[in-house]
Amino acid sequence: MQTSLPAAVAVPKPSLPAMAPVFRAPNSLRSIGRALRVILLMSVVISLLVNPRALHSGQAFAITYAYTVMYSTGLWLTNGYVVEWLNRRYAWTTQPLRRLLLTLAVSLGGSVLVIVLMNAVLLLLLHKPLERLWSDDMYWQILVPLIITVIISLFNHSRAFFLQWREAAVRAERLEKETAVARLDSLRRQVDPHFLFNSLNALTSLVEENDPVRAVRFIRQLSQVYRYVLDSQAQEVVSLEEEMRFVESYVFLQRTRLGEGVQVDIVLPPAPDLDTLLVPPLAIQLLLENALKHNATSQRDPLRISITLDAAARQLVVRNALRPRRLAEGESTGLGLENLRARYAFLTKQPMTVVKTATEFVVTLPVLTLETEPAAATNSELS
Repeated sequence: MQTSLPAAVAVPKPSLPAMAPVFRAPNSLRSIGRALRVILLMSVVISLLVNPRALHSGQAFAITYAYTVMYSTGLWLTNGYVVEWLNRRYAWTTQPLRRLLLTLAVSLGGSVLVIVLMNAVLLLLLHKPLERLWSDDMYWQILVPLIITVIISLFNHSRAFFLQWREAAVRAERLEKETAVARLDSLRRQVDPHFLFNSLNALTSLVEENDPVRAVRFIRQLSQVYRYVLDSQAQEVVSLEEEMRFVESYVFLQRTRLGEGVQVDIVLPPAPDLDTLLVPPLAIQLLLENALKHNATSQRDPLRISITLDAAARQLVVRNALRPRRLAEGESTGLGLENLRARYAFLTKQPMTVVKTATEFVVTLPVLTLETEPAAATNSELS
């Protein structure tokens, strides 16, 4: 469509500002300023392309340039901020079909709305009837920038999909390495000569005390601990029910060795779906071992440890009294908690939290489920 100006200079309505979706939604004043500078510069080129005669008329160039900037800014905001919102809600790697359909709907619908509104403003400023919005000439004025918008949007979203896919692949590889390190570390700690030596010493004491019933139970619990450690090495998650059975065996071994020097309270509300709740294998045991390693125990003043489940909040809280003891050099590496935190960071966006006060050490573990949630930061269906 061409519009007649008072100076009788014909200025075609700009039709290429749909290139604006190239820009991503900014997240700072600096990035907004940079994006606007790019829009202003590109609008000069677009204005001269759609109306070469503007080179010979300052008025024609000013009007063409003004509307090009308006179109570009409108399309940029529509295809920038809304798509950024989609990036946060629907990741390409977890919901590709839904994301594709929503992206097309938002890009096309938003672009059409912006183009129609800009055309309406143009007609009103030039005192033209709004009925011309539905003319055949206006149809092409909408279709051409819309096609360009689709082409550029497809390019941008294909690039975004590739970047997210590559990031997910890198995260998966990093998790595989961290899991391997965690498995080796867990196996090393569980099959550590000190742990086995202490367990055999406790067993010897039972035999010397002529307590065959407890000795047999001790051997069975010890075998269950080692079997669970070996069986769970290849699994990213296990049911909370399995993990707690293992924890009970582990606590029994420690109570047999330390006697009344340690007191572990396990509070799990009745939950018929306990087997559907998931945690990384050996996560709770790692925290128990950490508490026993770093704190003093005594018969007179036992070390108190509690394990509680908040089913509503889907959180497992492991809390122990803080009574630090001096460790031998090299006895503690600090890698256990970091490995566990890294595994949780891949499995879910819910953070594992560690709080240390003057009197206690508290670790909160997210409890996972098999539900699918958009916020899950993983390639699996864990949330």
